[in-house]
Amino acid sequence: MAISGLIRVMERAARKAGQRLRRDFGEVEHLQVSRKGTADFVSRADQQSERTIYDELRAARPDWGFVMEEGGVIEGDPTRPRWIIDPLDGTSNFLHGIPHFAISIAAQEPAFDGKGPAGDGWGDVIAGIIYQPITDESFWAEKSRGAWLHDRRLRVSGRRHLDESLIATGIPFAGHGDPLEWAKIYAAIAPQVAGIRRFGAASLDLAWVAAGRYEGFWESNLKPWDSAAGCLLVREAGGFVSNYRGQSLPVCDKEVLAGNDALHSRLHKLLVGALKEG
Repeated sequence: MAISGLIRVMERAARKAGQRLRRDFGEVEHLQVSRKGTADFVSRADQQSERTIYDELRAARPDWGFVMEEGGVIEGDPTRPRWIIDPLDGTSNFLHGIPHFAISIAAQEPAFDGKGPAGDGWGDVIAGIIYQPITDESFWAEKSRGAWLHDRRLRVSGRRHLDESLIATGIPFAGHGDPLEWAKIYAAIAPQVAGIRRFGAASLDLAWVAAGRYEGFWESNLKPWDSAAGCLLVREAGGFVSNYRGQSLPVCDKEVLAGNDALHSRLHKLLVGALKEG
């Protein structure tokens, strides 16, 4: 598969930021850290990574807008796509010296109904990349061109039975998320599957579903930058992503349920049943 100019731009930005993250990760005890909220930290490395990515992408596509975890929304030409950026997904892992974090970049196209912007003005995610600086793994996808790890085509897992399946999740923490909702879903899914994993970086969880390492993933109360690239990766790898009501939105973030083609519907049935019982 020939890599497009768009993916090359995104990968160049991710790799440039990733080089700096690797250096900072090696000296994590010296990082200047400020609190952004309870159990929600932002490091100097996070901010510098975002600035590097912003500068690279702005130079390559000067009329595109941005949605960034740290920098917020920067409007661009409304007829052009926008970037959705998480410069360091897994900040808590990073700050604790745990080598499981990633850079996530997605490109989302505007939506038009013939008269002007439709809905919220934004349509499909057309490209995404999730880069893990420590392992040097670059997961990427383009709409209708498949999902890839470097130059290897990705496909979701072929496992068809829940009791053989490994499912990832994100656990509510320190005022973030709904612990009771999560506990209900966990109680319904955990007895049916081979294992549940919580590694602390939603973008990588979704990339790993696309790569067939997990059979499924669920989490609530994410942000667009956590999941935009990952949603595209799973879909382009042959899987399904929806919210808890089964709706397949361009970016699922408030509620995310991802799975391979055989198990998504079964996981959805368990999830819905668990929430109805409440």
